[in-house]
Amino acid sequence: MSNLKKLAGQTAIYGLSSILARSINFLMIFVYTSYLNKEVVGSFTGIYALIGFLNIVFTYGMETSFFRFSTGKNLDPQQVYNTTQSLLITSTLFLGTGIYLLAPWLAELLDYPGQAYLFRWTALILSFDAILAIPFAKLRLSNRAFAFAGAKIINVLLNVFFTLLLIVWIPSLIVSGSIREGYLGYQSDWGIEYILLANLFANGLIIPYVWWRAGFFRFSLDKEIIRPMWKYAIPLLFMGLAGVTNELVSRLLFEYLLPENFYPGLSPREAAGIFGTSVKLAILMNLVIQAFKYAAEPFFFGKSTDKNSPQLYARVMHAFVIFCSVLMVAISVNLEVVGYLFPRGEGYETAFFIVPILLMGYLLLGVYFNLSIWFKITDNTKYSFWITLAGAVVSVVVIFTAVPSLGYLGGALSTLVCYLVMTAICYYYGQRHFPIPYQTGKDVGYLVIAFVLSYVGFFLDLDSAGLNFFAKNSLVVLFLAWVGYREKELLGAVLQRKKAS
Repeated sequence: MSNLKKLAGQTAIYGLSSILARSINFLMIFVYTSYLNKEVVGSFTGIYALIGFLNIVFTYGMETSFFRFSTGKNLDPQQVYNTTQSLLITSTLFLGTGIYLLAPWLAELLDYPGQAYLFRWTALILSFDAILAIPFAKLRLSNRAFAFAGAKIINVLLNVFFTLLLIVWIPSLIVSGSIREGYLGYQSDWGIEYILLANLFANGLIIPYVWWRAGFFRFSLDKEIIRPMWKYAIPLLFMGLAGVTNELVSRLLFEYLLPENFYPGLSPREAAGIFGTSVKLAILMNLVIQAFKYAAEPFFFGKSTDKNSPQLYARVMHAFVIFCSVLMVAISVNLEVVGYLFPRGEGYETAFFIVPILLMGYLLLGVYFNLSIWFKITDNTKYSFWITLAGAVVSVVVIFTAVPSLGYLGGALSTLVCYLVMTAICYYYGQRHFPIPYQTGKDVGYLVIAFVLSYVGFFLDLDSAGLNFFAKNSLVVLFLAWVGYREKELLGAVLQRKKAS
């Protein structure tokens, strides 16, 4: 129980920093839309999608490899850190230089003529991100959650400061006459340039701080460590690339597969915007999963050599399913309230009915993350690629077949079916290679009941707003009571431990 308490505490710290960082970044959208034109905002979306994809290439699974080879391999953790960081710096030098030299070609290919400097700055941003990855991973492995969270928040605040300075404050000073046009080379017609520069400055300035907090390293390329790490990491690279496909493909293809006039009065692109808004509501589940992943990955590896680790992994999975099932019900029954937290106009609520499906899809992604520990600690990472590829294929097939006939529902089902298939395959092979005594029957039962209650609460519509809110949230209380009844032995053990302490 103390292990679970420790994991829960660290997840809360990671979650707070992750939610705060993403909330601040979300609020920056208001700055971009208020001070920059739509073309610039479109450039921001496109270039940062490219950055998100290439980030996986630049790190190529070495974070997870670092966790694996720092624990349970009878290797010196400091030497593993030295080698991993040195390897990433070396590969980043080659990859970053390649993109830097290809910048003119990329500018022409992506329709940014004469703006090759944008992709040179992109190469630097990617390089800074990559050489920060392992120091951040070391902070996680060392259970220094506050140091990790603090560095992440400082990075975000620096980004906000430079964004406001370049996009809001300096233009205001120019307009007021406090400084002249062109001061220090400032160009008023720049937009996406200043978004990239703010990111570049923030990442560059945080490097010394993060390296200091993680502990400086000695450059070393130990071939005896690199060879098995490469073998372990490369499947994770392809898993990451396939995972990006699973995450983004529905939003990328939705507008192109939806027939004209499928939704009267809406173009396919407008319908895709409504679909995307509903996806954002479901991201609330993803925040929890991301926070859990930050804390759980080093935790799982740290316990991998414990003879009782399978039982511990099963308890973690059970607690995760319970917490996320309750969260799914709570969000689903309160979508009318949650929906007002997001920028919205007329018509966005028409797709809210798919949110419980998306929430279940992301919850299954979290279950998959729990299950995936078997191939990470048994060095069978080749399975990660094939499982994720299977999910990507299923996702694309469902999108192409369901969106033209089901619209929003088809897009949501692609997410749900993708992660359901990945979870089922991972569970099947995991129990063959590294059996873990999961409470499968109970966990599946919680998921099914939570999904049903989510839709009962979503469609519940009473005449009185107050009564409606009370009735919807009574379903959350009812679910919690049922879980408490099913887990009375666990609750009794917790209370017993508290009395003893």
